Amino acid sequence: MPRSNRSRTDRHNSRRHPDETDAPLDLDRITAGLRRSVVKRSGTWNVQQVSAVAAQKVYLCPGCRLEVPVGQAHIVAWRADGLMGEQADLADRRHWHAHCWRLEP
Repeated sequence: MPRSNRSRTDRHNSRRHPDETDAPLDLDRITAGLRRSVVKRSGTWNVQQVSAVAAQKVYLCPGCRLEVPVGQAHIVAWRADGLMGEQADLADRRHWHAHCWRLEP
């Protein structure tokens, strides 16, 4: 087996920068914005969470007809099985309160 001229500690230290720290992973930050498919009685939906920081506009929730204000985390949903195609479904997406989305059939 060939020998290495580098010591084991040199190899270990070269993998990481000296100023790096082991910060805990924020699961909410990692999963925020990830799209997933949800099957409900009304069909198959693409669903994406919007964090409070990313919520920069006011929307009207189709479930309760109340406003989803700026700075409130909410759900964006659009049909995954629409007849008019993917682009039309995406253009027809709606912003829901998380509670209203859970209640919607």
